Amino acid sequence: MFQSLKIRFPVLLFGLLFLSACTAEISQKNSALSIQRDIPWTQAGDRQLTADIIAPKDADKPLPVVVIYHGGGWLINDNRIMDSTAQYLASHGQFVVANMNYRLLGDNGNTTTMDDIVEDALGGLLWVKENIARYGGDPARVAVTGDSAGGHLSAMVLLAARNLSSEDFSPANLAFKPSYIPSGKTPEQIAAEDGLRVQAAVLSYGAFDIFNAAQNGFESPQNIFWKMGNTQARGLFGKNYSVEKQPELYRAVSPIHQIPAAADYRLPPVFAHVGSKDATTPPAAVEDFVERLRAAGQPAEFRLYPGKNHAFLDNGCNEYLGTCFDRDAPDTLDDMISFLHRSFDGTD
Repeated sequence: MFQSLKIRFPVLLFGLLFLSACTAEISQKNSALSIQRDIPWTQAGDRQLTADIIAPKDADKPLPVVVIYHGGGWLINDNRIMDSTAQYLASHGQFVVANMNYRLLGDNGNTTTMDDIVEDALGGLLWVKENIARYGGDPARVAVTGDSAGGHLSAMVLLAARNLSSEDFSPANLAFKPSYIPSGKTPEQIAAEDGLRVQAAVLSYGAFDIFNAAQNGFESPQNIFWKMGNTQARGLFGKNYSVEKQPELYRAVSPIHQIPAAADYRLPPVFAHVGSKDATTPPAAVEDFVERLRAAGQPAEFRLYPGKNHAFLDNGCNEYLGTCFDRDAPDTLDDMISFLHRSFDGTD
């Protein structure tokens, strides 16, 4: 992700800041949907993590579930930036949608680490599986999706779900402790039971190589996301760690370095897509991740959308990126819905 920090970040990120400030509430409430906001699912230091649940009204049976993780470089935005996407998926796909918040790097006094964020993605999914039935969802039919940084987290859910530990993540223990764990369970039990398995994943212009991003300045002030998040630039795992000295930490949170051979573990179907004009998560990087999945024998689809830029699934219009949700998102969302229904129905 973020292949050229010095050149591409300022224009892109100012645009994203404009978008997050001006369009976070642009979606109009759909009268056919039940929308429940700010449902708390765990406490992470001084940050209470919440979810929005969007579901079709009056469904006569439990519906498939889609869990969304928002983008923003792990430093800005919250789940409301994906509100239009969440409502579209719920109304057009007939899904129960859980639109999740997670810690940002600047939270808890700028002490959140990348492994914390991955653990929030894992914990959020565990909470959804345990609780979604009360909102009309079927916990046996769950998919994950997210854009940009959220695409990274969705991929990590697939790839870290069996690498869990009751001990903290560290150079000596490259395993994750979900930030929410159902009562009576341990991370090791969840891993052994494959309790985080989902039925499908849609990765929207995702970031798949944190190791490479760190080597190319992600942790430096040149990454304007730090300034936008009102946060001092520092290492993704804290001041005592660096990609030069502890590369294994960065590879552990990089999906491209965690792909299993299908003979060892078969992943659920994956649909990855990107716009042809995306300079932030370039098409070549997304396609490379898909090709590595396929080389490992994993089921993966790739789609390039001509003329589209980064972040086109976010709410509203972004004049800096030249994107508008109403124009750019629906055909992609329709493709996502088709893929998800095929996956849930077992026809993929």
